[in-house]
Amino acid sequence: MNHALVVNSNDNVANALDDIPAGEQFAFSVGKDSYTLTAIDNIKFGFKVAIKKIQKGEQIVKYGCVIGVASQDIEPGQSVHIHNVEGTRGRGDKKGD
Repeated sequence: MNHALVVNSNDNVANALDDIPAGEQFAFSVGKDSYTLTAIDNIKFGFKVAIKKIQKGEQIVKYGCVIGVASQDIEPGQSVHIHNVEGTRGRGDKKGD
């Protein structure tokens, strides 16, 4: 059973379908391929978890859409939230917002 949901093959984060304690392995699928990772942080139900290494400045992709930019390097299994993501939507300081 998968413990995290990946909607689009371009996503670099998954959404937790359960609380995932730090140190626990969790499963997810990308297309027909299944993977497991170990949670670095406690991941709360509904929160994002990195499924790939994300470099500082790299886009965070969820549901196939860019939702922000990494404000620091993020390791697979690490929580992805406001502490390590800079939002890019609706900021008003970029042309086209």
